[in-house]
Amino acid sequence: MKGEIIKFREKIGFGVIKAENGEKYRFAKTDVKNLNGKLVGHEVDFLINARRSTEIFLLQGTPWSAFGPQPRS
Repeated sequence: MKGEIIKFREKIGFGVIKAENGEKYRFAKTDVKNLNGKLVGHEVDFLINARRSTEIFLLQGTPWSAFGPQPRS
């Protein structure tokens, strides 16, 4: 499903995605597969599991940035 991140609270690591069907879904920062700075305002593609969004991909950059190896922290 596609949507947009409309809220994110860095202190607690949770936010809200408004899906294209109008529903809102909570998510954890750890569910975002290609983190890239500020999350609010990004369009995303995600799966829904038990009314919670999972497997979230920011729709930005190149496919390599989304699916390539993640930088080490």
